Amino acid sequence: MGMLQLIVAVVLFFVMMFGIGFIFNMLLKTTWFPIYLFIIVLVPLGIWWTWDDSESVSANFTSFTIVDVLPVIGALVGAYVSGWAIRALRRGGYKMF
Repeated sequence: MGMLQLIVAVVLFFVMMFGIGFIFNMLLKTTWFPIYLFIIVLVPLGIWWTWDDSESVSANFTSFTIVDVLPVIGALVGAYVSGWAIRALRRGGYKMF
């Protein structure tokens, strides 16, 4: 994967999780739900999906490269920023958020 593709993937995952998290926060009136959802559901689901039963646990975890990890970090940052944005809007007096 080229460096430009990696940058686009990280930004895409950031924007996608920010948007989904912002919508969840508005609909459910929560602040940090997208981060909890991401850590408890999406990360284990991604690990389970790529798991190879013929390899050991350490071999499965070391098979992830920086190209696999950076978009996940970008998505996690997007989920955090969506919670921060909702919190800032609520502190600013916006009741619809």
